[in-house]
Amino acid sequence: MSNRSCRFCATPLTVSFCDLGMSPLSNSYVKAADAGHREAFYPLHAFVCEKCFLVQLEAFETPEQIFGDYAYFSSFSDSWLDHAKRYAGHMTGLLGLGPQSLVVEIASNDGYLLQYFKAAGIPVLGIEPARNVAQAAAVKGVPTITEFFSEKFAAKLIAEGKRADLLLGNNVFAHVPALNDFAAGFAKILKPEGVLTLEFPHLLNLIRENQFDTIYHEHFSYFSFATAQRVLERHGLTVFDVENLPTHGGSLRVYAGLAGASRPVSSRVAALLATEQAAGLGGLDCYRAFAERVKATKRKLLTFLIEAKARGKSIVGYGAPAKGNTLLNYCGVRTDFLDYTVDRSPHKQGTLLPGTRIPVHAPERIFETKPDYVLILPWNLKDEVTEQMAGIRAWGGQFVVPIPEVTVL
Repeated sequence: MSNRSCRFCATPLTVSFCDLGMSPLSNSYVKAADAGHREAFYPLHAFVCEKCFLVQLEAFETPEQIFGDYAYFSSFSDSWLDHAKRYAGHMTGLLGLGPQSLVVEIASNDGYLLQYFKAAGIPVLGIEPARNVAQAAAVKGVPTITEFFSEKFAAKLIAEGKRADLLLGNNVFAHVPALNDFAAGFAKILKPEGVLTLEFPHLLNLIRENQFDTIYHEHFSYFSFATAQRVLERHGLTVFDVENLPTHGGSLRVYAGLAGASRPVSSRVAALLATEQAAGLGGLDCYRAFAERVKATKRKLLTFLIEAKARGKSIVGYGAPAKGNTLLNYCGVRTDFLDYTVDRSPHKQGTLLPGTRIPVHAPERIFETKPDYVLILPWNLKDEVTEQMAGIRAWGGQFVVPIPEVTVL
């Protein structure tokens, strides 16, 4: 373990948080024609830094390998689009954004969010490393540069006269192995009174709700609010507000600006730091206890699946999210338990899930085969899924949510 060190503070990593065994890259969907080819599996073992308490994975593949051609398109979730639209309206009003402003999004995906600023007449710029996803944004008319964000790239944008009134990154903070370089770029590209917002799943919810399936190789880091604040402060950014969000099983939206900017600090900052401290996130015992709860959740899911199959019940999946691939690979669930899964994204339909090789179909398949149970793999979207697929009740079908523990709906 001596060669492992924290990507933020360089402290040697010796404290295990959660060992999920060997797993493929969670977004490396297998084409049917490649079904006979081997896949690469990597250790999925998270550690916690005993100095800064950043939970993290080792980087076994480069970001270019992981994100160069990406299977996740944000626009296939109605609830996520609604979330993006409400954010755009909120920030436009809060900052008084207009035709003279510039909104920059890091990891802008298929233009799912910037399209709403653009429709309001506010100039936008997306930075998206996955070429195939960036092309989808271009079709929407969202200006997008295919590049990985870094301090060097931020300097390039500044040289071109581009500085952000609003800089945002939704679910990207966890995706970068070069954490300090990434955060240094934030401070460079912001205007003096510019605002940065970051959204990321809250480590406290991951621990409390046994959300171990959100651990996968594409997520290099897992942040508490205190650790995220430390990272930003090191690079000249002051956190002045924070919100709890329901997205992704419980996320944070952190607001920051350049140190010295005239902006009051919300009482919510100190309150959340106190909440985390009271929950034990400032000590190692809380992190060490997580692994046993993960094993218990695995046993409960397998018990349900084994008993259902013993009763002759048919089970299929809904969704092909990265978190689902962690869950299925860790639990050893393949077509012996799940006949198939479905997904709304045509980019995933016709493929096989990495590792488990479970086939992915269009959602209509469920109404053709009429299964007894539908296992919702993107459990954070369970309300959206149960509403969209309510028709399974007609033949007595039931939904199953695996996290925090097996629940039949």
